[in-house]
Amino acid sequence: MNSAPSASTTAGSGAAHLTAAIVGCGVIADNHVIALAAQGDVDVVALIDPVAPAAERVAALVESTGMARPALFADLGDALAEHPVDLVVICTPSGLHVGLAETALNAGCNVVIEKPLDVSVGRARRILELADAAAQRGLVTSVISQHRFDPASAVVAGAAHSGEFGVVTSAVASVPWWRTQEYYDSGQWRGTWELDGGGAVMNQGVHTVDLLVWFLGHPVAVFAHTARLAHERIVVEDTAVATVRFTSGALGVLHATTAGFPGLSVRVQVHGSRGSGVIENDQLAFFASGGVAASGANVDPTRSATENRAAELVDPSELFGAARGADAFVIGHRRQYDDIVGAIREHRAPGVTVADALLSLAVVRAVYLSATLGREVLIDDVLAGEYDDQTVRTEITG
Repeated sequence: MNSAPSASTTAGSGAAHLTAAIVGCGVIADNHVIALAAQGDVDVVALIDPVAPAAERVAALVESTGMARPALFADLGDALAEHPVDLVVICTPSGLHVGLAETALNAGCNVVIEKPLDVSVGRARRILELADAAAQRGLVTSVISQHRFDPASAVVAGAAHSGEFGVVTSAVASVPWWRTQEYYDSGQWRGTWELDGGGAVMNQGVHTVDLLVWFLGHPVAVFAHTARLAHERIVVEDTAVATVRFTSGALGVLHATTAGFPGLSVRVQVHGSRGSGVIENDQLAFFASGGVAASGANVDPTRSATENRAAELVDPSELFGAARGADAFVIGHRRQYDDIVGAIREHRAPGVTVADALLSLAVVRAVYLSATLGREVLIDDVLAGEYDDQTVRTEITG
């Protein structure tokens, strides 16, 4: 397993800017526009959305960043026929990803897909097939997993993978968020199996699931419970708990909710026989590694092996409790775009691949399958397509 993905910033290298089209002009498209503007090596030149006011809104945002006004289209195929681009960014509801990815890759475009990869493992496997074939033609396909690029995540992953934490034994990941009823009522696709793919785990918890898998390795099995406790007019869960077994023997606990008023910080704890790391609100809150430094050299023997060394390992702004800048919400996207642009320029694989995203999706699907079936579910069975998508498409009633 790799440790931290390597980002390669190419802005200012003298190469012509890449051009991008964004498909889907909902709120998440704003993050991509702002992140790309900050990254500085990609110009957004086209927007695709059948809802004209949505496209107009994002077009105004693009212009506000200093980029030229993008062309607007209702259909991706039409857009690429008239306005070829280097990169297609897919920001539509998750259940629409596969068709758009196929259109973009067939047109010779690199592709970025906003999380989750899809709501169906079967369709996600199809995206993997398309991405693998496109890679043979030199195209890059990546899925947004921006928290892998947080300095805190990189430090913890490095310690877990290098043996600095000793035998990694366990992890606890909690996403205690709050979403109002108005949030779910704001779009007909929200809270549906067909397009949203699930609730608190699939949409709010998927990034944390991704970190859990990145830190602890290949997952073996999941046992879970889900419930809808605080919201109406949705058929998916607003609360879930699960245990995850990993090939190494490590055990993970996952908790995700959109019914945790008023909404608290995401927290991930990784524990081993020689050290532990704690990430809260994407910042490093605690790090100790039994007297071994991140470099592998012994630290000062007069210091306690239990001392929190977080301040030695990340910039002060990346320590838990430090003031976050105005770009805190999109800085992860910007960092991941550094890597994606580098992958395109350098003709290499991106730091986050479709295969990585498929594995995280399989864990999410296993949570729903386990809760529905009332038993442990094996990840390899999910990946192999042993379960029909309809298995979990029943209303969660509490």
